[in-house]
Amino acid sequence: MLFRIDPSAPEPLFAQLAGQVRSAVAAGGLRPGERLPSARDLAASLDVNIHTVLRAYQDLRDEGLIDLRRGRGAVVAAGPATDYAPLHAAIAEVVATARRLGVSPETTTALLKEALR
Repeated sequence: MLFRIDPSAPEPLFAQLAGQVRSAVAAGGLRPGERLPSARDLAASLDVNIHTVLRAYQDLRDEGLIDLRRGRGAVVAAGPATDYAPLHAAIAEVVATARRLGVSPETTTALLKEALR
């Protein structure tokens, strides 16, 4: 799994990383039981502080998406199997509607985040 971050983006680096892991799990790119890179290795490859990676991993652990175990590292949690197909279809519809109305991705994201609160 290849992770990328954009230091110039307004979103914090740890949030960018956590978001990519969430997306990979939802898309099936990361499966339950699969190991994530060690925090040290990932920090080195992204050229960020190890605490940035640890913060992302801790947030994902708090959400129940990954398990963190000493000596075992970060592993995608074996949660209930979820079929994201209906959600992907609904998101595709939101994206199509936003594009048709000329709404920016930032505004669309903000509206979605507000609706999820």
